[in-house]
Amino acid sequence: MSTCLIIDDSSLDQEMMRRAMDATGLPVEVLFAGALSEARAVLKAVEVSLVFLDNSMPDGWGADFVGEMARDERFKRVPVVIVSDWPSPFLYAKARASNVCEVWSKRDFTPEAVRRVVQAHGLGEVR
Repeated sequence: MSTCLIIDDSSLDQEMMRRAMDATGLPVEVLFAGALSEARAVLKAVEVSLVFLDNSMPDGWGADFVGEMARDERFKRVPVVIVSDWPSPFLYAKARASNVCEVWSKRDFTPEAVRRVVQAHGLGEVR
């Protein structure tokens, strides 16, 4: 089973994302981290197949965290989707430099979009 890590400090957004993930019908385990420090610990402890990452976190910027992942041999091939309340041109530029697969606004986090990304990376088949 593939494991998806959602990094977002908002419990409301986490719940919205959990519902969308559940509605995909894909056999994907979902883990949550409310801070980048928590995300680092999860990445070291669990083999993560896909990351959804909020850009504005209490302990740093998601776009910088993606660069950190890209420089680490263990994590540089993990697909990342940045999910931001307000994607900016600056965010898109940083995302391209770090090989982020997509940048979404929070309203784009739908079961259909998640299913498309998960399947595009060969991480799950519909149950």
